[in-house]
Amino acid sequence: MTTVSVEDLPRLAATVVAATFALAFVFGAVAQRTGFCTMGAVADVVNFGDWTRMRQWLLAIAVAVLGTNGMAAAGLIDTADAFYTAPRFTAAAYVVGGLAFGFGMVLAGGCGSRSLVRAGGGSLKSLVVLLVLGFSAYVTLRGALALVRVHAIEPVGLQFATHQDLPSLLAAATGIGKPALQLALGLLVGGALLVFALARRDFLQFDNLLAGIAVGGVIAGVWFVSGYVGRLDEHPVTIEKAFVATSSGRMESLSFVAPIAHTLDWLMFFSDRSKVITLGVAGVLGTFVGSAAYAIATGRFRFEGFRDTEDTANHLVGAMLMGFGGVTALGCTIGQGLSGVSTLSLGSLVAFASIVAGAVAGVRYQAWRIERNG
Repeated sequence: MTTVSVEDLPRLAATVVAATFALAFVFGAVAQRTGFCTMGAVADVVNFGDWTRMRQWLLAIAVAVLGTNGMAAAGLIDTADAFYTAPRFTAAAYVVGGLAFGFGMVLAGGCGSRSLVRAGGGSLKSLVVLLVLGFSAYVTLRGALALVRVHAIEPVGLQFATHQDLPSLLAAATGIGKPALQLALGLLVGGALLVFALARRDFLQFDNLLAGIAVGGVIAGVWFVSGYVGRLDEHPVTIEKAFVATSSGRMESLSFVAPIAHTLDWLMFFSDRSKVITLGVAGVLGTFVGSAAYAIATGRFRFEGFRDTEDTANHLVGAMLMGFGGVTALGCTIGQGLSGVSTLSLGSLVAFASIVAGAVAGVRYQAWRIERNG
């Protein structure tokens, strides 16, 4: 996309929002059908040594990496336009936020995207998790916890001379062209993950392949919508590069922590005309509607509530940790673990590892509690 007139901006924004909603609808429906769950993937590996859902996640990462870097190498999008690849490497934020989010999602029974999918299927406790997660995220974005995040956590890090994605770092160190490195590294990383995910013959079942390929494809698809369809080389008002319908002003793909907070904000102040549906809000709504549509169509829709007081407390604490951790780490299992990692951002790789480590700690904590109470 190059330039458009001021009059064309609402139409372009509507196109970006509608396309994102449609892709997120697919994400929600597929996740409802296949049980795609990043928390469950970690729990299955730790508790049972079962890598099936982890292979789904890794297959999704592989497809997202291949698609995203292929588009970048072809010049359709520029990963430097994503906030995941910014030169500022906030090491403490990635680690602290990732650990908090990973531990919290175990207590809450799933990450933000899984909570949306489960709420679409009738889970009332997941609906409560979403409300608390959104509140916690908003407080971390703009409220009291923002002071802790901005003044105590985010300053701990370093500033790279270039963008922090691996192709940019290697291009600066070697002098090799970035597009060539994006293609090579995309094929190397994505190909390796693809081979690992598909190595087990018992994994090669329709739902497993659907989960990985569809989810990874949706991530790459939203990058295209945001970074190509919605990109303005010259905004008609500011005469600067811009990305239509994104809350960050940068190229975005799916994420489910800050966007849940933005969705609550949009719903609460719906009559305020300054509140508009952004790409992130469209992703949240599309995922919920897609999950609900599939659950209702297949007879899976069932109301579900909290088991007891302890179950309620665990979910509330977990939701608060996810809201704080997801904002601090700049993303969740989908935002950092798929969208961010697909750009080969060094910070996203650290955040992804920290989320997994936090989830492992959470699973072991849950096992310890069961043994103690048993």
